[in-house]
Amino acid sequence: MIMSAYISRIIRAARLDVQLYEEVESDKGATGQAVLTIILSSIAAGSANIARAGLSGVIIAILIALIGWFIWAFLVYIIGTKLLAEPDTSSDMGELLRTIGFSSSPGLIRVFGIIPGLEMLLFIVSAFWMLIAMVIAVRQALDYKSTGRAVWVCVIGWAVQILITVLLLSVFVGTAAKSL
Repeated sequence: MIMSAYISRIIRAARLDVQLYEEVESDKGATGQAVLTIILSSIAAGSANIARAGLSGVIIAILIALIGWFIWAFLVYIIGTKLLAEPDTSSDMGELLRTIGFSSSPGLIRVFGIIPGLEMLLFIVSAFWMLIAMVIAVRQALDYKSTGRAVWVCVIGWAVQILITVLLLSVFVGTAAKSL
């Protein structure tokens, strides 16, 4: 029963169901499910690359995805509640972690990247799908009336998170290269 409820949430999140994002925003028990969704989405992305990157590459990708998720949620929290808040904006870190975690559910399709020729297409489709889900998640978690404001919060947070992720990757890759 618990697993079927979780799978239902993943499907609803991928379908961009606004009510799902409201539901997980207020369900403190959904934090573990949000983390699991990020992990599964990261594994799906890494599985297509396992032949090229190996198991250690997949593990590093999962760790970076989790760190990136937390960084992005933190940035969205600061940008969305302090810099670009609307009068009715009200949220906490947990609400954002849960909604943003479920917004990664469209990334599960990347597991089909193991099919030759589909990896890049699935990466592009899932990236845009996850960004749209993220905008909905942010709009709901921050109680925005304006979708445009949620887009700006996501884009600004995403750009800064990408820079941080690139720095983390360079440290991990540089460290791994030095140990060889």
